[in-house]
Amino acid sequence: MTHIRPFRPGDEPALSEICLRTADAGADGTGIFADDDLWGEVFVLPYVARHPDLAFVVEGDGGSVVGYVVGTDDTDAFEDWFARKWWPRFAERWPKPASEQSRQDGTLIYAYGRRAGSEPYSREHPAHLHIDLLPQVQGQGWGRRLIGEFSEALRARGVDRLHLVSSAANTGALAFYTKLGFAPLPSHAGVQAFAITL
Repeated sequence: MTHIRPFRPGDEPALSEICLRTADAGADGTGIFADDDLWGEVFVLPYVARHPDLAFVVEGDGGSVVGYVVGTDDTDAFEDWFARKWWPRFAERWPKPASEQSRQDGTLIYAYGRRAGSEPYSREHPAHLHIDLLPQVQGQGWGRRLIGEFSEALRARGVDRLHLVSSAANTGALAFYTKLGFAPLPSHAGVQAFAITL
């Protein structure tokens, strides 16, 4: 039976695969980058490394992981940790591009620029999340339940203000966050940020 459970060590490959298969504004991102592994190393694996207790997965029939939510209760601290501890390990594999000639370049430039204060939303809403579900479990309430689990974990830490950032092209996600009560924030081109007080 499909259910939500806490993240467990060993889930990482499944989370990376889900991240890749939903990376292109909710569609499969396979082949967009020269190295598909980049998606997971930027958008999901650092979160379970630093905050495994804030990660929850949807486990489907047969024990396969088909969705997740990950995040942090302190965006500025997380971004500084990402810059100091996480990302330097990939400098040889993925050098910083001189300019943005491709989507991979743009993601690498973003990764190299991550640090406290690099995004404005954390000042008012210090927590943030990333959530992804494979198509076969979308539209069944699992996204709402995952965000509920994450929100309860934040409340237990005394954190009640949360933000997230979505691709502006992911119209399904934009509608979903609005339906959950997230309010849109002023955002830069290509993305839409949302925030909520829990």
